[in-house]
Amino acid sequence: GAMWRGAAAGLLCLAAAWLLGRGFEPRARLLYAAELRRYRGAPGEPGLYLALLGRVFDVERGRKHYGPGGAYSGLAGRDATRAFASGDFTPAGLVDDVAGLSPPELLSIHRWLSFYRDNYEPVGKLVGRFYDENGAPTEALREVEAAIEEALKFQAENEQKKQQFPPCNSEWSSAKGTRFWCSRQSGGVHRDWAGVPRKLFSPGWQGSRCVCVRSSGPPWGQPHSQHSDRGDLDDPHLQQYEGCPPLAEQCVLLT
Repeated sequence: GAMWRGAAAGLLCLAAAWLLGRGFEPRARLLYAAELRRYRGAPGEPGLYLALLGRVFDVERGRKHYGPGGAYSGLAGRDATRAFASGDFTPAGLVDDVAGLSPPELLSIHRWLSFYRDNYEPVGKLVGRFYDENGAPTEALREVEAAIEEALKFQAENEQKKQQFPPCNSEWSSAKGTRFWCSRQSGGVHRDWAGVPRKLFSPGWQGSRCVCVRSSGPPWGQPHSQHSDRGDLDDPHLQQYEGCPPLAEQCVLLT
């Protein structure tokens, strides 16, 4: 009946929107580097474009930033993906080679890409490192997208960890040394427990950092565990501060 037809039409719209989102925009041009270089917004040039991960955007609306004399004019007319991560606007930094970037730098590229998608008109694709002559993604693009995916997963896991082990409050004074303490919002994590300070050692971190640890109830992620009413105190990555009572909510280390 009519309802089914409506649903089918809706699905078709969704499919069309998905195709559009996948870069099959009717005006998705394929540009070569030499052509893109003509789009630096100078008088007599056809416009003002930049590319990020091979995707080309019309940044005319941001002319005061990207046009001649603007703070980011170095990004115009080329793919300078690396500079979005490194902040290096010298000729050596204004390149599209993203080899060896760290997860936070990849996340920075990801945020910039979202920013351009949300604020500027996509024009098409740059043939070269990230797209081939047919506009198909290259191996290099697949690799960097997989690395960004990994970085996003890592970030989500870190957020999870922060919920489990929120950072302590700390203050230092020459007279008293360092004071660590836990509250229900320390580390910017609002929760219904304060916890007790512990040193957390985690893979990939140098040294330890002070976190607040739940000291009652079942361990994190095991809500039905009857075994222990010690919260996360028994987590193997934690260590007590010497000279602090094990369940004190604050701890003073003399320096």
